[in-house]
Amino acid sequence: MTAPAAVLVTEPRPVGRRRTPLLTMVGATLGLLVLLTIAIGPWLIGKDPYAIDIGNRFAGPSAAHWLGTDELGRDVASRIAHGARATALIALGAVALATAIALPLGVLTGFMGGWLDLVVTRVVDLFFAIPSLLVAIGVVGLFGPSLTTTVLALGLSYWPFYTRLIRAAVVSIRSRPYVDAARVLGASRLRVIRTDILTGLVPLVLVQTTVLLGFAILDEAALGFLGLGVQPPQASWGSRLAESREFILVHPELALVAGVPIVLAVFAMNLLSDSLRDRLDAKRIG
Repeated sequence: MTAPAAVLVTEPRPVGRRRTPLLTMVGATLGLLVLLTIAIGPWLIGKDPYAIDIGNRFAGPSAAHWLGTDELGRDVASRIAHGARATALIALGAVALATAIALPLGVLTGFMGGWLDLVVTRVVDLFFAIPSLLVAIGVVGLFGPSLTTTVLALGLSYWPFYTRLIRAAVVSIRSRPYVDAARVLGASRLRVIRTDILTGLVPLVLVQTTVLLGFAILDEAALGFLGLGVQPPQASWGSRLAESREFILVHPELALVAGVPIVLAVFAMNLLSDSLRDRLDAKRIG
């Protein structure tokens, strides 16, 4: 698990590098497919994801089991659909936690400077010296593997770079003429932060949140594959991938079915984040 790439919305993307409407539609379609899987997938499939049928192990796709059954005879499609909800909950929770930590710290350090900026910057540098996977493993080792622990582990892995990103954006925004004008007119620090700084951070937060959702989905799968995420029999995309590992040579389709939703979801988040950035850039230029 690696630190997500920073996406700083400060300068418009060159026209030649902007996403085409086709790629935007692909990202939106894949994102909608993921949302539908989360919202109505379990209801549409109508199978118990925990029902064991040893006599029907490794069954192929059929009208009764759309994607076949796994090593315990459980319906694979049902486990993927129910697992989508757990994975989405983990991704949203981790991003929300990282944002809740990084946004106030980044704004305060970037706007106020001084000793607070120095202390937070050194703490962030310390976290950057430790691989994010080790941070996640440490959190899991301390609290034990579970859905809640996975949210905590990923959130604590993301906040350092997100804090640095927001701080850099705040430093850029606070030097702009309209911020200086607000200060000259007697606006308080709180008012400047609320009306100018936070408003200027909206594009960055929107784009980076979308990027982080993709990374959180991928990292949940990584932790689940290592046995450090959601624990069986609870379904998640990561745990489903881990369960299929033992049978990858004789039944590779189980790993394929578990991996494809992860790839599609991450791909959709990346396309949507780029498209969102392009739209925000167009509004700024216009």
